[in-house]
Amino acid sequence: MANIQSPLPGTFYQKPSPEEAPYKSNGDSVNIGDTIGLVEVMKTFIEVKSDIRGTFSEYLAVDAAPIQAGDFLAELMA
Repeated sequence: MANIQSPLPGTFYQKPSPEEAPYKSNGDSVNIGDTIGLVEVMKTFIEVKSDIRGTFSEYLAVDAAPIQAGDFLAELMA
């Protein structure tokens, strides 16, 4: 198992917009550079990209919840 961490504090979003599906679902392949979520900081949205390859297991951060830098956002099976 490997975890993807937040690069900065803010609000984490699992989806590109409220009407769309999450970036990743259980069992999805994840490649290096894939977007797994967004962090909003002062009305600016920053894509969180995976720096590891694996199979998506689950989101560890709640959608639309505040997070801190270093918090685990998602879990992958390597």
